[in-house]
Parts: sequence; C-alpha cells; structure tokens
Amino acid sequence: MFLRVDKLQVDLPAPKRQDPNAAAALQELLGGKYGEMSTLGNYMFQSFNFRSKSKLRPFYSLVAAITAEELGHVELVSNGVAMLANGPDDANDDENGGADISDAPFEDMKDIRLAAAFLSGGGGAMPVNSNGQSWNNDFITTTGNVVLDLLHNFHLECGARLHKLRVYETLTDPTGREVCGYLLVRGSVHAHAYALALKKITGVEIEKMLPTPNIPLGNIPECQKYLEEGSHRRLYTFSPDDYKEMAGIWGNGEVALPDDPPGELTVVEGMPDGGKIHQLTGVPSAFTPDYAPEEMFEIATKLYKASR
Repeated sequence: MFLRVDKLQVDLPAPKRQDPNAAAALQELLGGKYGEMSTLGNYMFQSFNFRSKSKLRPFYSLVAAITAEELGHVELVSNGVAMLANGPDDANDDENGGADISDAPFEDMKDIRLAAAFLSGGGGAMPVNSNGQSWNNDFITTTGNVVLDLLHNFHLECGARLHKLRVYETLTDPTGREVCGYLLVRGSVHAHAYALALKKITGVEIEKMLPTPNIPLGNIPECQKYLEEGSHRRLYTFSPDDYKEMAGIWGNGEVALPDDPPGELTVVEGMPDGGKIHQLTGVPSAFTPDYAPEEMFEIATKLYKASR
C-alpha cells in the first residue's frame, strides 16, 4: 500500500514569471521515455511481479522503496510544470467573479509550443513528453529476471540523468532548475543503488561506470545543497516498518561515489521532511476552478469549519 503525505519531497522556489515553454521542456522529465512516469512504471510493476520476495528480500526491498520515491518524483515534476505554466502566485490570491472572456485573454497561446497544456489541461501537467506525445506502457520492462531488470533500471537512471542535464541547460527559471538539480542527485543515488545490487549478485563493479554521462554533480549549482546535506548518500524506505533489508546493499561499508562528497551510504527509515505544495490560484477566464467560484469557496469554507 502507499501512504500519501500532503507535501512535495523538496521545497521548490516560486517561478519568476509565467513560462509555458519552460513548462513544456520540463514535461520531458515527466512523460518522456526516461521520465519519472517511466521510472515509476518500471519499478512499480517489477516490485509487483517480483519472484521469491522472501528469499531475495534485500533486492525486492530496494526496488519497492525506490518505487515510492518515484511516485513522489512524478508529483514533484508535475508541480514544477504547473508552476512554470502559471507563473508566480497572484498577490490577490484567487480571482473572484467572472473575467472578460470576449477579449481573447489567452491570445499569447498562439506562441506556446504545447497549446494543449492550456486548452486541455488548464495549465497543468499531463503524462506527455516535451512535444505532447503521450507516455505509454511500452516504456516498461519487467522480465521477472532479477539481473536483467536491475540492469535495465541502471540504464534507465543513466538515460534519465542525460535528459535531466539537457533539460536543465534549456532553463533559466529557478523553479525548473531546482527540479532538475534535486532529481539529478536522487537519480544518481538510484543508479548507484542498482549498480551495487548488480555487484552483489554478479561481482561486476558496475558503479565504476558512474557518473554516466560523465558530468559530476559538483558542476551543477542547484545540486550543491543536496550534496552538502548528504542526500547523495541516503536511500529512504518510505515506510514506517518495511524495506529496511536494502541496507545490505545500500550501506554495509559502501561509500559515496568518488566525485561526490565522501561518506558511508545509509538507509533512512521513513521519508524526507518534504516541502510545501504551492497554491495554484484560480483563473476564472480559464474556468479553473470555475467561471464564478465565489459559491464554491463559500461551500468549501463551511465544510472546512465542519471538519474541525
């Protein structure tokens, strides 16, 4: 089962301006071949289908715990996309009353590369890539062969790293760059973890291939605070009681990669402290949440008070 917490895995800075094209670029990290929908789908179904769970518990626990983290990555990227598409929060919070819809309030959409993000998604994220092509389950590999699946996962994380770096290089807004910086650190952790798992089974020191591509995290400013706090050395169980067995793989004397700050690898029970979820303000002219939302706000206020 999954436990949901009303936070993001990390705080995201507010965007400086509305930038739907930057949001479209970030969509690659959500619905692209190497995006978070793919990492989630691969690890989730591999964990569901895992054979001999009790006898191979450390390897099963590793895949299962990373699955839960990837679900949070889908949420993180989605929030980043929506924040960039919508811009800074309105100082007046939600706009009340119906706006003038006869004056083409969204005329700028003609210059936006993913018009469907507004026309169909209301300025939110969708499971598509940077060109609007739908994510699909053909990106999922679950063979039942532990070595083959772990090797695929290692490849997937290295591919995701490459795409995050490329998206990072197209962005200037702090929101998108923070998403990339955090995910580059955590993706490096996952690639390292799958490499160590393969080494335990085969004896091959696959972690010596990292970082792939060969760009140290130390070169990326947005990665620095996560490296300094040791995020590159932590794997979370994302569970109050389960998945601790992966400490036999991630830990057990293993240390950080040579290019990263030194220290032993550790398993942390539970989850990161997390950060706030930004409020997307209403846009009546886009009928989000509706054209004249005053009654909805009033009803919600009464229901909130009744719950206390």
